[in-house]
Amino acid sequence: MSDEVKKVATRQSYGEALAELGDQYPDLVVLDADLANATKTGIFQKKYPDRHIDCGIAEADMTGIAAGLATCGKIPFISSFAMFAAGRNYEQVRNSIGYPHLNVKIGATHAGITVGEDGASHQCCEDLALMRTIPGMTVVCPSDDVETKAAVKAALDMKGPFYMRTSRAAMPVINDKPDYKFELGKGVLLKDGKDITIIATGVEVCYSLEAAKMLEADGVSVRVINIHTIKPLDEEIVLKAAKETGKIFTVEEASVIGGLGSAVTEVTSAKCPTTVVRLGMQDVFGESGTWAGLLEKYELDAKGIYKQVKAQI
Repeated sequence: MSDEVKKVATRQSYGEALAELGDQYPDLVVLDADLANATKTGIFQKKYPDRHIDCGIAEADMTGIAAGLATCGKIPFISSFAMFAAGRNYEQVRNSIGYPHLNVKIGATHAGITVGEDGASHQCCEDLALMRTIPGMTVVCPSDDVETKAAVKAALDMKGPFYMRTSRAAMPVINDKPDYKFELGKGVLLKDGKDITIIATGVEVCYSLEAAKMLEADGVSVRVINIHTIKPLDEEIVLKAAKETGKIFTVEEASVIGGLGSAVTEVTSAKCPTTVVRLGMQDVFGESGTWAGLLEKYELDAKGIYKQVKAQI
């Protein structure tokens, strides 16, 4: 990845988007669990101190407070690391937000192995699976700065529970284009191809594009699709790829159990049986290390994706 490419951590984009949209959405309230500096909701706090609530190291309490605010017409965004926002907090999200289908948004930062040196205890690779199982929950994993900001606005415009995971590490901006359009539940065709399809989400989208270039150099025509909305999944774009290219590879910086790979497999197995190879965390925990080093070890950087795809074709 060239150093000349603009790179932004999507957690930074998340914080900036909240602050930018504060005037447009006066009912927006942001809650944090003593992590405002890390989750970047501190940007909103500086601009709207009376609409930011630091709940302390108490995600469950924060969720209950947000649920109460939602019943009063507010649009609460709760923020913490994914390990705590989705993991520690699962029961409260399920029962206090999901069950009554309240209009609460969850901004989960520091997801996946790109958390790096914090190690396995903080590298939540199970969040997509956990949140997908909650009835009525919208689950989003944006690929870059542009997509994250668009997703925050989309969350404010929709009614109901919403979960979004963002990264700690700065990633290339790939959607800074005049014709870019974000729509919840709609996948984005980034590159057409006829031999195979790579369907990626989050930080893996940029690496999948790079891997596709490497495969093209070997004579393999690759279609690349960005799925920013894991739930509801864009079945149309997935099934079209299955019919037209056959073999599909899914790529996610998350567990292959229950996340994007599972979602794609569920659709294809029922409506267009196709070989789907799931690239991601293969039923293992992460470990401490640099985020780039971890992506390389688990073969989730461009070279790793290229290597895994080549081995299958």
